[in-house]
Amino acid sequence: MKEIVVQLFGAFSELDPQREISVPVEGGQVIDLRRALRALLQQRYPQFRAGLVDYSAFADEQRVLRDNDVLPGDGRVAILPPVSGG
Repeated sequence: MKEIVVQLFGAFSELDPQREISVPVEGGQVIDLRRALRALLQQRYPQFRAGLVDYSAFADEQRVLRDNDVLPGDGRVAILPPVSGG
């Protein structure tokens, strides 16, 4: 199992004053992190809309990551919820 530190942005930033959360992940792809984070949010923050994870993007320091991409070696990613506006 790998620990991934997820930097929280947008609606997610309200979950933790440090604006990051550590997520234990089995597997090495972004999709594995997405599943683990959703489960963690449902358990730890039941009032939060955990389904927002399904529509959010993950990124490392250089690019947006796709679900089949390998998690970064440094174990740090950001979650970027969808935004709207004009």
